[in-house]
Amino acid sequence: MTLASSHTSELPPGKDIKGKLSRDDLMMRGGMIIIALYLVITLAFPLFSMLSKSFSTYRFELSQYEFQVSDEAGVFDGSVLTGAALNAQTEAYADSDLSTGADGRLGVTAFFPEFSFRSPVMYQIRNVAENGRFLVGSTLYDDTAWQTLDSNTFRRVQLRPTKSTGVDNFISYFSTPALFNSIKNSLWIAVLSTVVTVSLAFWFAYALNRSCMRFKGFFRLIAMAPILVPSLLPGIALVYLFGNQGMIKELLFGASIYGPIGIVIGSVFFTFPHAFIIISAALAISDARLYEAATSLRATPWRTFWTVTVPGVRYGLISAAFVVFNLVITDFGLPKVIGGQFNVLAVDIYKQVIGQQNFEMGAVVSVVLVVPAILAFAIDRMVQSKQVALLSARSVPYQPTPNAAADRGFLIYCSLVALFILGMLAVCQFAALVKFWPYDLSLSLNNYQFDKMDGGGWASYFNSIKLALLTAICGTSVVFFGAYLVEKSNGFGAGRAVFQMFAMLPMAIPGMVLGLAYIFFFNNPDNPLNAIYGTMTILVICTVTHFYTVSHLTAMTSLKQMDREFESVSASLKQPTLKLFARVTVPVSLPTVLDISIYLFVNAMTTVSAVVFLYSPKTTLASIAVLNMDDAGDIAPAAAMGMMIFYTNAAARIIHLIASRGILRRTQAWRTR
Repeated sequence: MTLASSHTSELPPGKDIKGKLSRDDLMMRGGMIIIALYLVITLAFPLFSMLSKSFSTYRFELSQYEFQVSDEAGVFDGSVLTGAALNAQTEAYADSDLSTGADGRLGVTAFFPEFSFRSPVMYQIRNVAENGRFLVGSTLYDDTAWQTLDSNTFRRVQLRPTKSTGVDNFISYFSTPALFNSIKNSLWIAVLSTVVTVSLAFWFAYALNRSCMRFKGFFRLIAMAPILVPSLLPGIALVYLFGNQGMIKELLFGASIYGPIGIVIGSVFFTFPHAFIIISAALAISDARLYEAATSLRATPWRTFWTVTVPGVRYGLISAAFVVFNLVITDFGLPKVIGGQFNVLAVDIYKQVIGQQNFEMGAVVSVVLVVPAILAFAIDRMVQSKQVALLSARSVPYQPTPNAAADRGFLIYCSLVALFILGMLAVCQFAALVKFWPYDLSLSLNNYQFDKMDGGGWASYFNSIKLALLTAICGTSVVFFGAYLVEKSNGFGAGRAVFQMFAMLPMAIPGMVLGLAYIFFFNNPDNPLNAIYGTMTILVICTVTHFYTVSHLTAMTSLKQMDREFESVSASLKQPTLKLFARVTVPVSLPTVLDISIYLFVNAMTTVSAVVFLYSPKTTLASIAVLNMDDAGDIAPAAAMGMMIFYTNAAARIIHLIASRGILRRTQAWRTR
């Protein structure tokens, strides 16, 4: 028996020898922890702040204040009345008026019907309790000492609310019919839009994958166009088509485009490419042997469709449905432009925060909105986990056979869908060039003079390009390196699982909810990161975090294709992990790196909901400018700015394609050997 074996035999049963962590292992775990902390700070902490805010209630407790009034000679007789007693006498404020937000203020002169700021009468006010607070001008008093004020100064006294914790905000929300009705509206719109979009996208993808129709490349290109525009743009196009002065408003037979009809049509437009990508990927994978078996059994094409095709793509259909549902129920831009008086949850958040400055109720609506979004995401992930491989090593790729009648029918169908997409874009471009719709249809570039309109001018456009570039560069670096650390690290199973959980969470959080959460967290003066609030930095961080999940999954898919032998060989040659990462992993995965960068660039250009609460006068963005110009009634300039976003994203896609071919020709030569 050797010395080594004798030592091994002396180990207690079930115990393994744990090797000492190498320097590379420590570095990779440290890097993973740093990126995980980034996600905690930029996602978990803000969401916790928002949740805490939703349970924070503020109310004016009038019994906490006492008042005295002098005679005209300025002498006080010692009679004291509380604010509650004065309000009971005067009925100045109803009980509903006493519930407010964190910044609420209540004037006290309403308690004194005879009040005149020119009167020689003097007033005294004090806090009865330690948590009472009132303002005199900009001076805050939180002690219990009497403050003596003349009439002119007394009119500037304002009471501040008292904070408490509870579910009063939720009770108020669900007891308000107009607000509660938004839940039903959002769910109904999301379900209807999902059914229509998935149905249209399925047959479009089926035509491109299972027929021999012509111009497939052209139709694929057109199907992806809506991804390049903000969701507000289809709303603007629908206004010009079916609005009160629309080109073809008669086609609605008297119905209004401002409401559910407009939201559904616009939702179908901007979610179509997302459903198409998923369903097309599912249809592209099929085993021809199943169709040969169906033919041998003399099954009709229709029966083959329902027994072979549909079961084969059911997971793709389910995934597409949940993605579309999530996109519609969380979208803010489209219902803001075309929704009219039809309230939905995302717009309610905007109205509560921007319109009424009621941040607590905005947080409540955000929590309500998160619930269906997380449920849809969770069900989607559960369904995907049950998906099994449809192709084996013995599978035969399916090749569609020509069928003149079917191919002609699919060509007509795809042409109609393409006409719908191109028509919406063409209407916006036409509106952007018309001088004054519908009275002066002569063409002009006046609508591109953004500096003369609300929205931030051309600076907003260049800010968006800056945001998109920074998001693409910083986001791609963080996401890809984080995915590499998770996929290629040795051991540390618990840490990798936690990291994966945080990496998947952003997909379930609506952009508007994330933006509002950033207000509560980063706009807190006690937060050491408060300095980045209102800067381009917070916009970049928010955008990277918002679109983190899809980028992470893309990187993980690519990295899983690389064998771990690369790391083993590197370790045996005593080469640092970072050297392997820079010289092998990144070059091999460069197609994925470029795909992640263009994905982040395009989404940073088009995002509205995630940044609508976070921009400052110096960091206005093109997508926000579209919203502000539409609010101001400058619809044509809004369409012009929207088309600038489209052309910028299209140019970025073309540059990405050209750069990819050049770079990949040099770095991917090994693939052709």
